[in-house]
Amino acid sequence: MQIAKVCGTVVSTHKSRTLTGVKLLLVQFLDADGNPLPNCEVAGDTVGAGINEWVLVTRGSSARKEIGHEDRPVDAMVVGIIDTVTIASQTLYSKRDAERLY
Repeated sequence: MQIAKVCGTVVSTHKSRTLTGVKLLLVQFLDADGNPLPNCEVAGDTVGAGINEWVLVTRGSSARKEIGHEDRPVDAMVVGIIDTVTIASQTLYSKRDAERLY
């Protein structure tokens, strides 16, 4: 899994039936210091993530492991919304603190 920040949404009115009900998000991956990496990716989302939230993204065949949805044509899926990230006893990210900024 990788940590990413949700930076936008993608709307597709014509898509595979297997993607019905899957919100599409534009996510930007982050490095170990929380800085954005240059690459962005579209990821499916069934956990309800929103703009500016930090999320856990799984890629490749793991993105299709959800029971009953193994046939979804996705390369990336948001599988969790992050509450906090702590490195060496220092808080790198806190959802609570980030919500106050927006």
